Amino acid sequence: MKIAIIGAGFAGLTTARHLRDFGHDVTVFEKVHDVGGVWSTTRLYPGVSTQNGKDTYCLSDFPMPKPYPEWPSGRQVQAYLNAYADQFRLKPLIRLSTPVTHAAQGSDGRWTVTFQPQGQSEQSESFDFLTICNGIFSAPAVPDFPGAGEFKAAGGTICHSSEFLDLDQARGKHVVVIGYGKSSCDVAVGLVEAAASMTVVARELIWKMPRKLGGVLNYKYLFLTRMGEGLFPYIRLQGVEKFLHGAGKPVRNSMLGSMQSVITKQLKLKKLGALPRGSFERIARSTVSLVTDGFFDLVAKGRIVIKRDTAIDQLIVEGGRRFALLKTGEKIPADIVICGTGWRQEVPFLDADLQARIMDDRGNFRLYRCILPTGVKNLAFNGYNSSFFSPLSAEMGALWIASLLGGALPLPPEAEQRAATDRRLRWMEERTEGKHARGTNIIPFSMHQIDELLEDMGLGIGPVQRFIEWQMPVKPGRYARVARDLHRRLDKAPGAMGKAALA
Repeated sequence: MKIAIIGAGFAGLTTARHLRDFGHDVTVFEKVHDVGGVWSTTRLYPGVSTQNGKDTYCLSDFPMPKPYPEWPSGRQVQAYLNAYADQFRLKPLIRLSTPVTHAAQGSDGRWTVTFQPQGQSEQSESFDFLTICNGIFSAPAVPDFPGAGEFKAAGGTICHSSEFLDLDQARGKHVVVIGYGKSSCDVAVGLVEAAASMTVVARELIWKMPRKLGGVLNYKYLFLTRMGEGLFPYIRLQGVEKFLHGAGKPVRNSMLGSMQSVITKQLKLKKLGALPRGSFERIARSTVSLVTDGFFDLVAKGRIVIKRDTAIDQLIVEGGRRFALLKTGEKIPADIVICGTGWRQEVPFLDADLQARIMDDRGNFRLYRCILPTGVKNLAFNGYNSSFFSPLSAEMGALWIASLLGGALPLPPEAEQRAATDRRLRWMEERTEGKHARGTNIIPFSMHQIDELLEDMGLGIGPVQRFIEWQMPVKPGRYARVARDLHRRLDKAPGAMGKAALA
């Protein structure tokens, strides 16, 4: 089949590699000048690094370089993805600096993709199948602050955390960072030495996980294991999880309570006035943010000031000076406002009627297994899930799509797909208190979602590996055999390739 892929981050690259290896003719469209997606050099703000260690944040048959530190920087991740594209000869498939402006499906099910290479006029090309891999971090979400126009006219700066790339622009300036997630805290630490003042304004403080609990135990032994996932209730409980959320719930509660106690003391949250409301269990409702190195030390020294349980009411200019007026009535100096306020998932290149078919009335993507828009043929998404193991999840998603196109993936009837998708969305809404990123937040249930993909493909990992991963961090390298097993299966019946998608 002739397949178009939009986006060249982890999901786009691994999808291109595997679909190409299964015999498809693949073209990747990437709007910026380099590969990487969220790790593109166009988005690398000061201080950005991975949340996972390099041994868990990689593709199955391409480990991070040994010289890399345990938590690679953004530039190192981009270099890794560039090397992946070179290693697997993907560069000839990728059209850089070529945004897709429109993708329309004809009555025959084929796609006409319209794109505009940099410095050229729009062009169009036809494809049999379209895979959207532009990710859940596709468009920065920046609030529209009252007074923003006057603030900017007076020399103030308002931008998203991914857009503030030059440390020198903060030198001697009063910086206000909005939000309390990882990117907000990363930026605050990254700019604090240059800034005249640094204030973090947060509507709500969330629980954060230190990279090393008690300064000793790497968090991957707690959260990047199947036991770590099992501490929180999934859509359906199986095996040991039934015990942990049934008769063994006091044991499970004790484990979470112990973590809360250690983290509170380790980070001195009470002393700093930074203790979140509610129990530590609420960490699972968001994307499980790690503590940025040095953040709380800088708060203790007064270099970073946290304004909690509030937000900017308006931006004002008085006497040639710029300020942010908070909803508490407090006025703080503000030359630069950096918004770590999340992202919008957008597919503006799709027609409005098609967008309505793949989203519900609240803007949630209704994707079976976070991949397939039920009832729309010849279209798939990959990377539309917020996962601890984003590279591995994207890779298994690519193989799931390859299995589907190869006619080797028996799907339930569409009614069952829709029911399962709606059930997942309701569960996400409830457990995340509405912060489910338009139906894409699967953290901390990353392996549960991967298991579902493997089960669909009939390529389970087996009880021994599952037992090891119950106690030890998941190693992506153990999943390299999934691609090999799928090749052996599909190579026996090459004539089946593409029949399922074209039916």
